[in-house]
Amino acid sequence: MKRSFLLALCLSAAAAFAGVYDIADFSARDAVTSDNQVFASSGELNTISADDAASLPSGNIVLRQKFAQESGINAYQLYVGQVGDISSMTALSVPSTISYKNVIKSKLYVRRGMKPGDDAEKVYFDGKYVYIPGATSAITFVNGIATELKGEAPAASASTAPAQECDEFDVSCDEDILAAKNSNSYNVSGDLNSTNSRADARDYSASAAAQDVKDRFGIADEVRFWSAVALSAIAAGSAVIGVLQQMKASEADKAYKDLDGVANIVSQKIEKTCKEGIAGVTNQDACISYYKNTRDEGAFMFNNWNYAGLQDRMKINKDTKDSYAMGRNIWFGVSALSLTTAIVLFAW
Repeated sequence: MKRSFLLALCLSAAAAFAGVYDIADFSARDAVTSDNQVFASSGELNTISADDAASLPSGNIVLRQKFAQESGINAYQLYVGQVGDISSMTALSVPSTISYKNVIKSKLYVRRGMKPGDDAEKVYFDGKYVYIPGATSAITFVNGIATELKGEAPAASASTAPAQECDEFDVSCDEDILAAKNSNSYNVSGDLNSTNSRADARDYSASAAAQDVKDRFGIADEVRFWSAVALSAIAAGSAVIGVLQQMKASEADKAYKDLDGVANIVSQKIEKTCKEGIAGVTNQDACISYYKNTRDEGAFMFNNWNYAGLQDRMKINKDTKDSYAMGRNIWFGVSALSLTTAIVLFAW
């Protein structure tokens, strides 16, 4: 019973944490006009379900658009249209270990370490690949496990322009200026989408490099996720042990109180006998002290207990109660600390 309870609690915690990286439904009602570069024709796009998007016919492309809401919870919708020019974007492959449909229903990030709500605003799906404007790779979380979608940026062709000999006094023949002129990275003629794609790739690479220290020395999202799940399980287990410790402490306390009642009866019997029942007793206090400290089994027995034996047993019960009470406090403290840390990791 206890194992089933802990397993159910851990699964519930895992589902709750995984939910921040999932898209529950596509319920946004905003209308979106097609982008002439990505979609073949202009005009308002039609919505599509996640199931249909996962098995998209050839020649179509799906846009997943994120909309910011006043409530702070983002809304999403899927739009379909005829595919246009997507050469400016890198095709990101979906690993065979996860389904394409699950990727459609999962948030995507251009780098590690981003917060759950900072996922990509526009993501395109063609039934096989995933496209994010300006990104050459992406991170997604499916069932709480981080997966990287990789792609290859288009390789720039090597310059075939002949080397120019420069006069050392000719400023216009500076080597850096010539290198910039001969570089395809700065070519603004021809396909501007291709040039912009390379520029965006450099921007994202620089941004990723800036985050490198955080990614290497910080805590990655998947590590935080599973750490929070483990701490939730520890919190649940510690709480159960704390409850069991409390039950034992209550049992020991009841036994102590029961024996305390018996000890009071024996004490009253000793005092009465020393004062009234023993002839020739001149020092009643000495008589009482003697019979309360003697361990003679024939001296004032009550329910097989003499007064000294009762006191010994009561001390054991009290020490037992205090021990279980301390254990209870420790385990409840561990539970509270683990749960608090799990919440912090989840909200980070």
